Amino acid sequence: MKFMDEYRDEKLAQKLIAEIKRIVTRPWVLMEVCGGQTHSIVKYGIDRLLPKEIELVHGPGCPVCVTSLEMIDKAHAIARRPDVIFCSFGDMLRVPGSDADLLVLKSRGADVRVVYSPIDCLKIARANPDKKVVFFAIGFETTAPANAMSVWQAHKQGINNFSVLVSHVLVPPAISAILQSPGNRVQGFLGPGHVCTVVGYHEYEPLAKQFNVPIVVTGFEPLDLLEGTLMAVRQLEEGRAEVENQYPRVVQREGNRAAQELVNSVFEVSDRKWRGIGSIPQSGLTLRAEFSEYDAERIFDVQSINTQESGACISGLVLRGAKKPHDCPAFGKTCTPEHPLGATMVSAEGACAAYYAYGRHLHHPKPAEQDKASAS
Repeated sequence: MKFMDEYRDEKLAQKLIAEIKRIVTRPWVLMEVCGGQTHSIVKYGIDRLLPKEIELVHGPGCPVCVTSLEMIDKAHAIARRPDVIFCSFGDMLRVPGSDADLLVLKSRGADVRVVYSPIDCLKIARANPDKKVVFFAIGFETTAPANAMSVWQAHKQGINNFSVLVSHVLVPPAISAILQSPGNRVQGFLGPGHVCTVVGYHEYEPLAKQFNVPIVVTGFEPLDLLEGTLMAVRQLEEGRAEVENQYPRVVQREGNRAAQELVNSVFEVSDRKWRGIGSIPQSGLTLRAEFSEYDAERIFDVQSINTQESGACISGLVLRGAKKPHDCPAFGKTCTPEHPLGATMVSAEGACAAYYAYGRHLHHPKPAEQDKASAS
């Protein structure tokens, strides 16, 4: 535990908090982009340790949460087919579609399997030549290299009963969309450490300049998050808007060039619909034409599926940082991990799941209490 404990040192955390309190002179709103960061913030109560001037809001950095309802329903339509073995990471099984989830479909007889790598699907495809094996390829830039490798390997090995249902999304266009959205309050970002491990952070530099907003690439441990917050607040207080790297032990400016080249050889940038947010131009990845034979949407002709989001779920507002989970009337009542209305309640990186897991559905300040606390 040595290399984890050193990033959870209480005395160092207190020093970082004291420094934030020393330099802050006015209210600031920061958004942590990644769902993994959200879970650490809620688990360790970091948002409650910060001075009242600093508000942390939660971003769209949960890949499961932002996978569109249309794409979920397309996955279900394919998984229901008797000639299909549908493979997915485990965190997608409980995500509700229009009328069910993958776990329910499995209970009804669909061949739905959990895999730990898309490469596992190639083994399944070779072992089941009479079946069509489909992998649900979701995620941000972090998972794109492995998903690209599965397609590249299938092509190289001549595996023709394998395909991918692609729902990849990209972080920089989402940040741009948030900053341009009506009523946006976000003034600075804690950038996604894992994403930047792959793509680096040079793509964020034009965003910082265009929108005059600091972006600090940040890790996931308590000291990472506190130091990232300190760096962002210091920029705001000094009137700077730059990209800084709090996470140099993992992230370099140029990222992983080999992974980027693999992704770019298999995928190309496209428009993408985000669950609860809507369509964001040039915010996703899709297979290049030369790999279209592995495109599950085309193979199973599910492009025309359209859906309507539940009006009772405010996950879109949560993903844009406009609301917190406890602002939703359904949170912890009609929406629970056992009976979720949206993906943010069941995903391992969902904000609602974090709030529920760490007991924030049991008590949270009422609006009057919040106002009183802010005034004190």
